[in-house]
Amino acid sequence: EVQLVESGGGLVQPGGSLRLSCAASGFAFSSNVMTWVRQAPGKGPEWVSSISRFGKTTDYADSVKDRFTISRDNTKNTLYLQMNSLTPDDTAVYYCAKVPQSLWYIRAYWGQGTQVTVSS
Repeated sequence: EVQLVESGGGLVQPGGSLRLSCAASGFAFSSNVMTWVRQAPGKGPEWVSSISRFGKTTDYADSVKDRFTISRDNTKNTLYLQMNSLTPDDTAVYYCAKVPQSLWYIRAYWGQGTQVTVSS
């Protein structure tokens, strides 16, 4: 079956960095646009970033543009999100999603998520 396993979350101080990974299996990873979604405590989900099949095109939410970098390694079936200059507003559960940007909100296509907490 389709599996998306996020890792790399944790507690980090403001200004710090984290690198999230998503290990994908059970489908043709390289044939799919991939997306990161996040949901902060008490708030609705938010689209973060998407990447094309070969990584040549990327898009970012205004809230993370210039701080986050999405990438993928199709030889390893792995999606990444490098997060720099983190702020408390970045605190959320981060989900890897097997969907293009236009369909990011379809929860059934997300992984289980990894918690990112930005706090001093």
